[in-house]
Amino acid sequence: MDPSRITLRPFKPSDAHDMLSWAGDERVTKSVRWKTVAMKEEASIFIDQISGPHRWGRSICIDDRSVGLVTVHLGSGDERCRGEISYAIGVEHWGKGVATVAVKMAVPKVFETFPQILRLQAMTSSENTASQIVLEKVGFTKEGLLRKYLYLKGQIQDAVVFSIVVD
Repeated sequence: MDPSRITLRPFKPSDAHDMLSWAGDERVTKSVRWKTVAMKEEASIFIDQISGPHRWGRSICIDDRSVGLVTVHLGSGDERCRGEISYAIGVEHWGKGVATVAVKMAVPKVFETFPQILRLQAMTSSENTASQIVLEKVGFTKEGLLRKYLYLKGQIQDAVVFSIVVD
């Protein structure tokens, strides 16, 4: 995949159809905390929620077509110094470096946009090795394992914690 074809941009209402194709795929949503999107109307609502008051959300695009997302939940109050990044990408783009390029693009934008964030962290299911590889390639440090930490799709799972910090 030519990295110059990959961009991040705010979601547009017209992305709902494309979003349905990847957010409606249970292979994609098995590793995320949100439910599988079943209808275009649900995709539209999800797009509206992605960039709430404590969240930064961008569409991962290839040739300006939405193929995934990167979001950062911003801490507030005493947790305002950190954010938690998450991402998902359509199955047809797995293993092609798209998620790695997108997360690598997102990290400096998040630190630039939110200078109060000194720590950007990510948690993955211990079973999601592909996501762990993405984070390591981007430069996140693996910090440890939280046993029986995530309730994901009806199952308790261990979580692996990663972070990247501003010195």
